[in-house]
Amino acid sequence: MSGTAGPSGDGNHHHDVIVVGARCAGAPTAMLLARLGHRVLLVDRATFPSDTISTHLIHPPGLAALSRWGLLEQVVATGCPPIDTYAFDLGPFAIVGSPAGEGLDASYAPRRTALDKILVDAAAEAGAEVREGFTVEELLFDGPTVTGIKGHSKGGDTSVDHARVTVGADGLHSSVARATGAACYAEKPKINAYYYAYWAGLPMHGTYEAYDRGDCAFAAWPTNDDLTMVVSGWPMRDFEGNRSDIEGNYHATLARAPAFAERIAKATRTERFVGTAVPNYFRKPYGPGWVLVGDAGYLKDPITAQGIQDSFRDAERCARALDDVLADRRSLDEAMRDSQEARDAEVMSMYEFTAQFATMEPPPPEMRQMLLAVSQDPSASDEFVRVSAGMTPPEEFFGHMQERMSRQTPDAA
Repeated sequence: MSGTAGPSGDGNHHHDVIVVGARCAGAPTAMLLARLGHRVLLVDRATFPSDTISTHLIHPPGLAALSRWGLLEQVVATGCPPIDTYAFDLGPFAIVGSPAGEGLDASYAPRRTALDKILVDAAAEAGAEVREGFTVEELLFDGPTVTGIKGHSKGGDTSVDHARVTVGADGLHSSVARATGAACYAEKPKINAYYYAYWAGLPMHGTYEAYDRGDCAFAAWPTNDDLTMVVSGWPMRDFEGNRSDIEGNYHATLARAPAFAERIAKATRTERFVGTAVPNYFRKPYGPGWVLVGDAGYLKDPITAQGIQDSFRDAERCARALDDVLADRRSLDEAMRDSQEARDAEVMSMYEFTAQFATMEPPPPEMRQMLLAVSQDPSASDEFVRVSAGMTPPEEFFGHMQERMSRQTPDAA
């Protein structure tokens, strides 16, 4: 995606903001800016409804955002069942608790075919111009400043569009990040590879189940159409050896929990296996005329399923900052620098916790003792679930547990 000066003439349009990518980060960003009265163009090469690789689990903080936007009822109405219990099976013991928080009693896991369509439609209803099936060929530059995009529809019609700010909400392989040379920091390599499929006849009774077996893990939760998503994860060191027989190794992982393996043996797989492995990174999310939001600006291992709610909160943060910029209350540099600092402060501890959790390494004896204590205390179990759901900072929870256990341990004579 090269940078060139934008041609003028027929086919040119002008907007306040162009958003590239119309899923969980881009559509809400466009919607919120349009609701504030700004002229927004939202483009995506996909047409909706369409699927994409995703855990599609939304913890209460993400649902709270949907509620603020007036979209939660639509998401619930798609038929995805509430998930009011999280169960972490660690082998010798399990931690079972509730994800309730932010005024909500449960989580939901809507298929992306349903969720993304709701978000795109909401952006259009707010007044954003939405172009589906539109491929961005290049960013336009005036010197170092991004001034817009050039692209084409599926029918081949070319369009040149200019805007004060171009937002890259186009994920891991962001063309906006690539064209602008957005710098990465706090990077970590890919930790695990994940493969998932959907199953009929595997009732979950409102429970998210996760199984950690040290050198592998898997999880299952209910979604739309009475289906259950079941995902297996392996360390990257095992990926090459496992990829030649995805289905066999997938079931070998599930067999590490015999009771679950018996349940899935009675179920029917309804779709093909889908897999991915992602790096962990932060990108500087802004520069002259451009901004990154969602996975384009920050991504981590999906084992804690934080991506959707992170994208939602990032969209809100970005929209507030850009509203200040477009109203000439603040410069882009000032507004987005503060937004970046707020993002990093909010998510960094969860980023580190997720990376550690994803290694699947056996916990040291002191941590194992702490987790056992958590499993025996319903209130502590609920709080552990709130950590995994992105509501309680990990350092706050584990610090509290460590302090509590030190008080319970008698001093040595």
